[in-house]
Amino acid sequence: MTIQGKKILLVRLSALGDVIFNIPLANLIKNAGATLHWLVSEKGYDIINNNPCADKVILVPYERWKKSGNIFKIFFEYLKILKQIRNENYDIVIDTQLILKSFVWTKFSKGKRRIVSKSAREGAIFGGNEIIEPIFNDFKLHAVYNYYKFAKYLNLDTSKVTLTLPESNTEVITSTEKLLEKIDKNKKNLMIAPATTWKNKHWDKENWKKLISGIDYDKYNLIFLGTKKDKELIDYIGGNNFINLAGKTNLLQFIEVLRRADILISLDSGSTHLAWATGHPYIISIFTSTPKERYAPLGTKHIALQGDLKCQPCHKKKCPNKNNKCTYLPLVEEVQDALSEIERSMNA
Repeated sequence: MTIQGKKILLVRLSALGDVIFNIPLANLIKNAGATLHWLVSEKGYDIINNNPCADKVILVPYERWKKSGNIFKIFFEYLKILKQIRNENYDIVIDTQLILKSFVWTKFSKGKRRIVSKSAREGAIFGGNEIIEPIFNDFKLHAVYNYYKFAKYLNLDTSKVTLTLPESNTEVITSTEKLLEKIDKNKKNLMIAPATTWKNKHWDKENWKKLISGIDYDKYNLIFLGTKKDKELIDYIGGNNFINLAGKTNLLQFIEVLRRADILISLDSGSTHLAWATGHPYIISIFTSTPKERYAPLGTKHIALQGDLKCQPCHKKKCPNKNNKCTYLPLVEEVQDALSEIERSMNA
């Protein structure tokens, strides 16, 4: 059965990395001749809005609702969005979030076919009327290919992975150039994003400090990326001695900064996934508690590093052994070797 000419809603509200991992699925659906709408929250909105992977973006403002406290106003806004969804008369609704907050949108969407996975939690499986095989039941299968199980169910060709992002407008380009006005254009841009939201995905700060102290600054403009919350860590590891953009960019500026990176060293984080989506920098990604096979950037130009402890990967926010041993690995020397390997590839 073809999906050409069908109207499809993709329900993927958050998080940033998973929104990015759903973009190839959205592009498959679009390229098969369907019209694709995407239901997303604030964290992913700027990535999907004006992105060629979606014909229409519907925003669910969860972050604003959390801060509001006005239950009645939230309720009526909720109903307004739900009415908008129902009025679209979708042929197919695909829920890749698979939890309670996506269940309501899927269940009451009025979609003729509502597709969920056996992996759904918090009762979200009852939002669908068609159930596909489990996803994310294998650490060694990349996230993109887990989401491609929905595409395979729809008989789509899953041989290609196409990532797209919104093009930067003049304002974003101009403001980004101002942020980077002090760089030496004769040097490569080496960017470092040393933090993420899970403590158990962090690499030891002494490792970062040692790595940064050994970088050849004659070769590189060293640029640090992150949020305001990361400033203390970046200051400790030596980032304030260079260009520190932590907390100085919005998401669209952040994307444009990454488009100007030659190399990025980072973690299993939104920074890594966004850099991969731009298609520009070589990426060295450091994995601790989460599986590199599932989340590392696809492609031969990138290098993902992880220790070989028996407990890795546990995929836990808090260390089950309470010693966080995985956060000390890989060794600094392994990251340095990876940087040297990438340098050779760039100069080949």
